[in-house]
Amino acid sequence: MKNTSIWTKYNKKELKELETFTDSYVNFISNNKTERECVDTIVSEIEAEGYVNINKAIAAGKKLKAGDKIYAVNMNKSLIMFNVGTEPLENGVNILGAHIDSPRLDVKANPLYEDNDLAYLDTHYYGGIKKYQWVTIPLALHGVVVKKDGTTVIVNLGEEDDDPVFFISDLLIHLSQEQLEKKAAKVIEGEDLDIIIGNMPKNFTEEEKEEKEAVKASILDILKEQYGIEEEDFLSAELEIVPAGKAKSAGFDKSMVIGYGQDDRVCAFPSYKAMLQVKKVKRSAVCILTDKEEIGSVGATGMQSMFFENTMAEILNMTGEFSDIKLRRMLANSNMLSSDVSSAFDPSFASSFDKKNVAYLSRGMVLCKFTGSRGKSGSNDANAEYLGALRSIFDKDKVQFQLAELGKVDLGGGGTIAYMLAKYGMNVIDCGVAVLNMHAPMEVTSKADIYETYRGYISFIKNM
Repeated sequence: MKNTSIWTKYNKKELKELETFTDSYVNFISNNKTERECVDTIVSEIEAEGYVNINKAIAAGKKLKAGDKIYAVNMNKSLIMFNVGTEPLENGVNILGAHIDSPRLDVKANPLYEDNDLAYLDTHYYGGIKKYQWVTIPLALHGVVVKKDGTTVIVNLGEEDDDPVFFISDLLIHLSQEQLEKKAAKVIEGEDLDIIIGNMPKNFTEEEKEEKEAVKASILDILKEQYGIEEEDFLSAELEIVPAGKAKSAGFDKSMVIGYGQDDRVCAFPSYKAMLQVKKVKRSAVCILTDKEEIGSVGATGMQSMFFENTMAEILNMTGEFSDIKLRRMLANSNMLSSDVSSAFDPSFASSFDKKNVAYLSRGMVLCKFTGSRGKSGSNDANAEYLGALRSIFDKDKVQFQLAELGKVDLGGGGTIAYMLAKYGMNVIDCGVAVLNMHAPMEVTSKADIYETYRGYISFIKNM
């Protein structure tokens, strides 16, 4: 079987819709580089479309009926959208599940120090990265600082034209003979990923006692003046270091998108947009946008938490139909697309892929029957009946898709949230967009694949 490029199949109207949709996607990933930013932006948008916060609905004693739209937020880092259909909830729901965290560098709790007239922030990398890719590129600082009085200070520095950026230094090529003999995993090590944030020493007044670390003192003055932050406030901060700058169209033909965080916001964006596009549903529709996938979906905001199950229980209760057995039936009878990315075939590294069973840019939405590592370790292996049903609805709506694996069997692998939902007994399969440069500071996707995935998610919500 051979898929062909989708580009040749679009008419002028579809190409215009594609450009409009992908332009909004580029804007989204340019302006939302952390989980908190994604949640804040999406909540503002879906409230304007009629979605109601579940806590407000519960407090008002609201009873849910077909057509109602509810959302729930977990610690400002994960989100669930729910569109109530006409069918009983115990018959199951259709779920789109993506994650909104991405590989990055996190600032440590005691990060600020000076070394030979340079001020640094100490970092700890988050998720799977090639550490050498993060040196010498412009970096931005995003996140929040929560002070002892409960005040939250929002930090977003490095994205505007007049903002300063930050960076990690690398050894000059002229002195790199020994460095270049190291394995790639050791060329830059985790403790070497500290960002440089300043070089100008403080000019102490006659009344002030001169300090040895004058550059650090200068940085602390700036933080206090601009943000009201003291050094000890780093203890209760969540600050993320991400590549600075906006996502862009790539190629002379502008057929691709290059930008940070496309794993997995390239699936999260069409997931929540599909929920907004489908106004009324027979079978209730759910969108889960979760945190911590890149480190195993752990913690209170990851998919392994009880947030999803608790929210489903609350929603079932708001219909007046709650019981433990109905909750279990609802979960077991559900269908899910675990909306996550897949690797795209890269001709420059062809030996790492099985050409017959890999995704290609611009050949459509990617279905992965299983992920995991080597002998399918840690995977969810979707059954043939579910795949057959998906093929039927996608063919009906003329959604182009391809089936793929991550790469050659013995080279490694990766996981998604799929198996965590499959534990309820529901049908689950991984489904998303092919990505070049996955987990690099700048990832690449095809605009056609993004649009086709959006179309596929709409088809799933309407027809399964």
